[in-house]
Amino acid sequence: MKVNCLSCGHALDLRDAYDDYEGQVRCFICASLLAIRTQDGHVKSVEVVRSPREAVACTSQRPE
Repeated sequence: MKVNCLSCGHALDLRDAYDDYEGQVRCFICASLLAIRTQDGHVKSVEVVRSPREAVACTSQRPE
């Protein structure tokens, strides 16, 4: 089963262990964190939890 990263478009190849899965997967190309839900070997939902740009913005802001 393949899932495209919503941030960079890279195809993530998920093995059979992800046939019935609900949780997070990290794209090893752009480091985005995706929340996925699969059932019976089919992707039911994919959404970005945190993109690399959001992570940089969070760490680069200084408290005033």
